[in-house]
Amino acid sequence: MRAETKIIPRKNAAPAALGIFAGAVLLATALGVGAMVYFFNPSTHGFYPVCMFHSLTGLNCPGCGATRALYALLHGNLRLALKDNALFMLMLAALTAGVVWNIFRRSKKQTVKFNVPAKFLWAFLAVAFIFAVVRNLAGFEWLSP
Repeated sequence: MRAETKIIPRKNAAPAALGIFAGAVLLATALGVGAMVYFFNPSTHGFYPVCMFHSLTGLNCPGCGATRALYALLHGNLRLALKDNALFMLMLAALTAGVVWNIFRRSKKQTVKFNVPAKFLWAFLAVAFIFAVVRNLAGFEWLSP
């Protein structure tokens, strides 16, 4: 009796044009959001979303102050940006480093993949939870926006 061989279909890759389109949409969105936050101060304009967690509990979630931190960063005030939301600033720095790393890899003709291991996502979730708890404790008011 002959052993049957399994035919494994070839893995299809996304066309390059789709990647370019997705990158262009992402860039246009980031520039649009950046322009909106740059020209409209979140502290004085009321059309920005309100944190439901803060509204219901009076406590600061890990994202509270991120829009104000982005506004301060876009206006060159790093100290205020860190005060408004240090975790957001750390996340933004890590994201920037990842983008620069991928640009470097692409310039060297190496494969660029967006793959974040689950252990990093769980670690970030744990850090965000700890940050949320600590920024609401007495004595750590400097972490609150």
